[in-house]
Amino acid sequence: MKILIVDDSPDSQLLIKSILNYAGYKDLLTANSALEAFRQLGMDNLASASTDIDLILMDVVMPEMDGIEACRLIKSFEYLRDIPIIIVTATAKDLQMAFAAGATDYITKPLNKVELLARVSSALRLKREIDNRKAREQELMKLTQQLEELNQILQRLSSSDGLTGVANRRHFDLVLKQEWRRAIRDATPLSLILIDVDFFKAYNDTYGHQMGDDCLKRVANSLKGVLKRPTDLIARYGGEEFVALLPKTDTDGAAALAEGMRAGIEALGIAHARSQVTDRVTISLGVATVVPNRDSSFADLVAEADHALYQAKQEGRNRVKSSSSIVMQDKSLVNEATLCKLSN
Repeated sequence: MKILIVDDSPDSQLLIKSILNYAGYKDLLTANSALEAFRQLGMDNLASASTDIDLILMDVVMPEMDGIEACRLIKSFEYLRDIPIIIVTATAKDLQMAFAAGATDYITKPLNKVELLARVSSALRLKREIDNRKAREQELMKLTQQLEELNQILQRLSSSDGLTGVANRRHFDLVLKQEWRRAIRDATPLSLILIDVDFFKAYNDTYGHQMGDDCLKRVANSLKGVLKRPTDLIARYGGEEFVALLPKTDTDGAAALAEGMRAGIEALGIAHARSQVTDRVTISLGVATVVPNRDSSFADLVAEADHALYQAKQEGRNRVKSSSSIVMQDKSLVNEATLCKLSN
């Protein structure tokens, strides 16, 4: 381990080096003043400040700056605070100030060989323990960071649809509840779009499930591209159905986005020979909007969007239909939507 001896007396430097060399300490540096010690510690170049010095033996009485003030300055640098400093002094009156300045230990002059070696050994052992502790802390921080990254990956996987990469039904249900509460609190509109790929069973039967999976991936990516706000959500609702949740969006805004989604899917030009609408893959969309209150339920919003989607299919598919009920105080529409879904 590397030891820096700071003393303006060549004789004192030589004596300390001789004792330490004899005891097996070979990596020894010397400085004739505090300023020279600062340079060896890298304090004159803070942009790349670092040091591999493990222990400092600091004489108290030196020209320009005494050892106690030098100790105080060294300990003011974060990267030097763990280096033990042993004060070398001829009188005990300096000890209180030395320890207040950050000194770890002291030895008195004239030097006693046994005492010097014992205190050096103790200080270096302390430095090793500090270094080992910091290494363990860094390893723990690294492991903690890796664990956090893995947790984030797991969180993304648990909230994403494995095929299309958009949010899954579980994540949609969670976000819907959160946005519903926020919309009640802020008295803002919440819109929902239910989306169904037209005649998708016929597509699968014609082109196979692998092509069907590829089709759903392209559809999901196109739908996701239409949404621009981070608060908007697109999710796979089940099978060939998708859903878009649009906070703070009124009926006109939601209908415009839905039309953009419809046109975007049609523009993909995915061939669909058995579609009863056209020769390419298309989608039907149902839009519903609500300004919720504490007496309403988000299940009503979903049911109303489902009713609008049913109407879009009944009227020929490849189109957008918006619900006529905005505040959803009329439950008859919900009941009608439920009956339609059961009979479909």
